[in-house]
Amino acid sequence: MSDEIVLASGSAYRAKLLHRLGLTFTRHSPDIDEQPREGESPRQLALRLAQEKAQAVAHHHPKALVIGSDQVASLKGVPLGKPGTVKRACEQLAACSGETVTFYTGLCLTGLGQTDSLVDSYSVTFRQLSAQQIQRYVEKELPLDCAGSFKMEGLGISLFEKLEGSDPNTLIGLPLIELTTLLNKRGIAIP
Repeated sequence: MSDEIVLASGSAYRAKLLHRLGLTFTRHSPDIDEQPREGESPRQLALRLAQEKAQAVAHHHPKALVIGSDQVASLKGVPLGKPGTVKRACEQLAACSGETVTFYTGLCLTGLGQTDSLVDSYSVTFRQLSAQQIQRYVEKELPLDCAGSFKMEGLGISLFEKLEGSDPNTLIGLPLIELTTLLNKRGIAIP
């Protein structure tokens, strides 16, 4: 068993989630190409990126357990990226209005000669949203660094009609239920 745990992510959201498990860990942001490959589904993309992040960081921390994770939002099979601008966030939310978006979150735990990978999914059905509701939401929460243009852990919850999945943390970016199972298998007792 390793005493060192490394989160292969620069995401403050993932770090905050991982802190909930009471673990001591460091962060190392990997430098990988996150562009989808031709014909790659959102589920496949999320899994590949989680694995590549974990492997890239494991190279620098050979005696650590490394957690890689990545999330891809999918609207009718088309990936939704991080909007980056207020205009793009409003456009994304307008496209999602009244629709169901599935979030695929890849998880990879690697280290000490063993790798476990999986994808957990979570679906959200958006309310019918007016342009004014969308504008007010984006101005208040500025979800410009969030796939799908919302923060579920904040005011974003008001945008939804229904949520479906086994772990709401998956929607934020790190499936803690599955991660706990994998860590317990590696001898890291949680709680």
